Amino acid sequence: MTAPATEPADLTAMDWYNEPPGWTVEGTSLHVVTGDRTDFWQHTFYGFARDDGHFLSAEVSGDFTASVTVEGDFEELYDQLGLMVRADEHTWMKTGIEHTDGDPHLSAVVTNGRSDWSVLRLAGHSGPLDLRVTRHAEAVRVQFRDAGGTWQLLRLAYLDLPRTCRVGVMACSPQRAGFHARFHDLRVGEPIPRDLHG
Repeated sequence: MTAPATEPADLTAMDWYNEPPGWTVEGTSLHVVTGDRTDFWQHTFYGFARDDGHFLSAEVSGDFTASVTVEGDFEELYDQLGLMVRADEHTWMKTGIEHTDGDPHLSAVVTNGRSDWSVLRLAGHSGPLDLRVTRHAEAVRVQFRDAGGTWQLLRLAYLDLPRTCRVGVMACSPQRAGFHARFHDLRVGEPIPRDLHG
């Protein structure tokens, strides 16, 4: 997948890592029902390693920007969905909406051998949210916006990726099965400019 993101990605041509028990593609939308107690996490703080979350992706070489609109039926602690960039089980980044402390939060986890975690409460948020991830060599930029809003920076992180990695959407439900996640208009293409403040 190397063309500019002028058209939505062909979801039917992408590959599952840990295929979920339920999923459908309707046009440019993907609907996922998660399996039981699924997650991506490596060691830090919690002490365990998990690599059984659901990830639909394609290979991308060099710098890129990926964007998607997400929404889900959040009920249990750590229900989550969003974008993922991945080299292997020890080198990846996931970002999106995660249900914690009774509210949806913007979440970003960066894993270079071990996982970290940052969250931002989305007080009063409901409905869809736009996410965007850009790779600039070893830097990964995470942005978000409400519908019709302006892109805001959530995270700028170091990620030790090879030239070719996998990019796509992920969903997990570490406490249960049956989280319903929806993804719309996934696009992967040329990177946006490096200006952080334009």
